[in-house]
Amino acid sequence: MWHNLAQLPRYRGLIQSLVARELKARYRGSVLGLFWSFGNPLLLLLIYTVVFTAFIPNHTPGIQPFALFLFTGLLPWTWFSTSLIESANVLVAGGNLIKKVLFPAEVLPIVSVLANMVHFLLGLPVLAAFIVYYMSAGVPPPAEGVPATTGVSLHFGELVWLPVVIFVQLILTTGLALLLSALTVHFRDIRDILSNLITLWFFATPIIYPLANLENQKVLKVMLDLNPFTHLAVSYQEILFFPENAFGHLKWLLALGGASILIFLAGYWLFDRLRDSFAEAV
Repeated sequence: MWHNLAQLPRYRGLIQSLVARELKARYRGSVLGLFWSFGNPLLLLLIYTVVFTAFIPNHTPGIQPFALFLFTGLLPWTWFSTSLIESANVLVAGGNLIKKVLFPAEVLPIVSVLANMVHFLLGLPVLAAFIVYYMSAGVPPPAEGVPATTGVSLHFGELVWLPVVIFVQLILTTGLALLLSALTVHFRDIRDILSNLITLWFFATPIIYPLANLENQKVLKVMLDLNPFTHLAVSYQEILFFPENAFGHLKWLLALGGASILIFLAGYWLFDRLRDSFAEAV
């Protein structure tokens, strides 16, 4: 395992070329091409803004504008969930490649994670632009009698932690992607189970509601604390949406960072143990 793990840096050129191919293939035939990596998050945020302003108004004090609060957690969640779903099937779909003796099969789930990370990174400027807009324009009272409370602001002291959160998510997602891709080769039902589990996981993560709303519900709070993506979502929210407060989730983030390394090593160990059976099973 350790020998194969040490070989990963040697495959960086292959990984870069496969990520580039994946990004080009995703928008092949479209007129705007890679621009959709900016366009999709922009349109999604505009839709959320209209929906939660006009159709389903959400006036919860402290998380206004709600669409921006939602998008702060939804953007990294999309990277996470899409990577896991794609990675679960990547070895089966890439059977022709992994049957080649010299091809490193672990590259395929890693490419899925990195390609989706690129889309996440390209969506961050859209989020930042809306944050700057709301900072400059201010957020008007959403309804009569409802206070115009908002957490939208940017503090560069908090932004320095953003790369750390992204790195922790990268390690965690890659470890789970390796684990799922290896298991799905032998247990194809994992793909269907995962799609339903991801939906449950989404609602069990404080993305459409703030974690503070559940502080008094001890059982639910314990369940959320055991959810690794809770600490990623809250970290993104504290850095990008509530930066006027101190980064109070730092201890949880560092603990998750250590756990993510263990998950990555466990995922790679299982992947390496099952490596020789992939060619026959796909």
